[in-house]
Formats: sequence, C-alpha cells, structure tokens
Amino acid sequence: MDLETLSRSILLLARPGMLIVAAPVFGGGFAPPHVRVGLALLLALLLLPAVPVPAVASAAGLGLVVARELAIGFALAMGLRALLAGAELGGHLTSSQLMLSYGSVIDPQGGVRNTLIATLYGNLALLTFFAVNGHHALVRGVVASYVAEPIGLGGVDASLVAAVMRLLGVVFVFGLRLAAPLIVVMLVLELAVGLISRAAPAMNLMVVATPVKVVIGLVVVSAVVPLVPGATTRLVSLAGEIGLQLARAFR
Repeated sequence: MDLETLSRSILLLARPGMLIVAAPVFGGGFAPPHVRVGLALLLALLLLPAVPVPAVASAAGLGLVVARELAIGFALAMGLRALLAGAELGGHLTSSQLMLSYGSVIDPQGGVRNTLIATLYGNLALLTFFAVNGHHALVRGVVASYVAEPIGLGGVDASLVAAVMRLLGVVFVFGLRLAAPLIVVMLVLELAVGLISRAAPAMNLMVVATPVKVVIGLVVVSAVVPLVPGATTRLVSLAGEIGLQLARAFR
C-alpha cells in the first residue's frame, strides 16, 4: 500500500471511527475492541462511494485534517451522549431525593459506578433511541456531515459556544423533567411532615417519615418509568440536530 492510499484510508476512517468510539453501546467500556473496529470499517466502506477523499501532500497537513475529522465525529456522537446524560441526571436527582445515592452499581455503558435508578433511566433512553431508529438517523447525519463539512482543512466557528450551550440545556432539561414529579412529591411530603411535627412535637417523625418517603418515592418512580420512552422520543430529533450543529462549527 502506497502512502497516498494509506492517507486516504486514514481520512475516511477518522470520522466514523470517532463516532463509533464516542457513541454509547459500541463505544462503551465493555464493548469488544474488534467489534468497534469492525463497525468503523464497515461504516467507512459504506461511505466510500459517496465521499470524495482528497489527497494530502504532507504529514502535517494529514495530521490537521485527521484532527478535524475526529472533532466532527466526536461532535456527532455528543447528541446521543447528551440524551443519555440527561436521563442519568434525572436518575441521580431521583436517587438523591430517595437517599439511594450510596448504593451504586457498575454502569455497562461507561464502566463506572452509577446509581441504580440512573442506570435504569439511561438504559431505557438508549433502548428507546434504537426503537425509534435513532441509529439510522445518526448514520444519515454522518452522510450529511460530509456534504456540509467535506474532508479537508477548516477552522472552528463561533457557533460552537451556542451549540455547546444547547447541548448542556438538553441534559439539564431532560434530567429535570424526569426528576420533577418526585421532587414535587417529596416537597409536599416535607411540608406535611413539618406541619405534623409542629402540631405533635412528641412524635418521632424522623424515624417514621423516612421509610414512608422511600415507599412513596418508589411508587412515584414506578409511575415515571413508563414515561421515560415518550420523553426520550420527543428529544431524539433535537439531540441529533444539536449534534449536527456542533459538527458544523468545525468548518
């Protein structure tokens, strides 16, 4: 293989390869490396007939172009990452309200310790993403990115800041939406406990109220869980749009 063919292969693999590495499931800590490499090669082969790959004369130019391609692939994956991060944020807020933050399990997506409810919400959001064919939209986004940002040298646009702000907004809005019902119920319970403690100071409400809060909180969580797929579906298109906006900043 000559140098020109090798450089073209590297340029074609960089963007889909970073997308596979940065996206959940296939880019997770427990995903086998040969699966990730195979998926990146398959995606690059599918893109080969439709993507023009320019020749790069120098090694420095090749490095700059590869760095830009990696940044674009990472930006495309951030939309899905933000969606799952929002679901996990809702789980963390819920766990903190129920005093379940001390109990954690290994999250199969990131390979780190996470609360059980956060892992549950994140996996539900991920399954919903696949159920509504979000992965197809992600691949279409990669193809569209080559039209808007062809392989080559480029810079960083000022729209990057606005795109990052929108991305963080998705995380916090989604997380608060999932945790809001429990937060409201816990607030009402706290007010009720405070009023009862004022009316009957002799009662040891600190002992009695804690298990009552946990039971009522788990009932609220069981009511919120069926709503997670619907909330995820409404944000899938927005997350994909923000990912493309983030990628367009590297023009």
